[in-house]
Amino acid sequence: MDVIAGLLNGPRADGAFLLRSHLTPPWALEVRDRAPLTLVAVVSGSAWVLPEGLPPTELRPGDLAILRGPDPYAVADDPATEPQALIHPGQRCTTPSGEDLGDLRTLGTRSWGNAPDGATVLVTGTYQVLSEICAPLLAALPPLAVLRSGECDTPLIPLLGAEVARDAPGQDAVLDRLLDLLTVVALRTWLARPDVEAPAWYRAQDDPVIGTALRLMHDDPAHPWTVAELADAAHVSRAALARRFTTEVGEPPMAYLANWRLALSADLLCDPAATIASVAEKVGYGSAFALSTAFKRVRGISPKEHRERAAREAMPVAAVRPWRMAV
Repeated sequence: MDVIAGLLNGPRADGAFLLRSHLTPPWALEVRDRAPLTLVAVVSGSAWVLPEGLPPTELRPGDLAILRGPDPYAVADDPATEPQALIHPGQRCTTPSGEDLGDLRTLGTRSWGNAPDGATVLVTGTYQVLSEICAPLLAALPPLAVLRSGECDTPLIPLLGAEVARDAPGQDAVLDRLLDLLTVVALRTWLARPDVEAPAWYRAQDDPVIGTALRLMHDDPAHPWTVAELADAAHVSRAALARRFTTEVGEPPMAYLANWRLALSADLLCDPAATIASVAEKVGYGSAFALSTAFKRVRGISPKEHRERAAREAMPVAAVRPWRMAV
């Protein structure tokens, strides 16, 4: 499992918030939900996205915007349009003055906006919480990454646009998986662009030596890996692997493995049914005490404190609260 695969396999990637917006000018939304990752796809019409502190960027049909949180951003028909609605954590909607917008009429399943036949149709997918193992990936992204129509060659955007408004058994699971797939395709496309400086750890996955070591550690973190064993699997000497790994990835193999194990354990600890001992066994620590000691040394808090903090911060996604902007 690599870092991008963590978006699909991470235990907290489910329950993403998906919505289709039907809009006619003038319209503007300011998003303050502090979500770590949001995708905005333009099905029809156009929109401007305005991340805080950055110049506005226009989106056209087929374009896909990747927004890295938690900083706020706005989406509007024109950069000059004042926000008519604010989106808060938990997808709570208010007017700029604080008036709740949850009682306004719906435009259908997972659909809202200011006009049922609005020329602009957007599909927005928001990850409320992401797996800990996604942290290096998020850190590698700019606040706004835009893939233009045709650049991300996938049928997933129109498919997600069609499926998001369907109300069928198991539809939430279908939408989660579609969003996951679109996110993985979008991130791979972005990191493969010639004008993007992909991080060293991402490029290293294609290295025949380092890539072998990374895959072994990712796929079986509980195994008691040594530099010698990894080097033997990669058909190089211990010194060659250690030197090459450190140069390309930025840290020695065993340090990378320790950080990978702790990131996995941070995710697994969010499952209330998991014990510290069971998590320790899954990620390669000999005991709950060994995991607790390493966890607190690196992260500054105990596994128990991490679990309690994660439970407090994992705000449940509010039910879709349709709203209609005044025009």
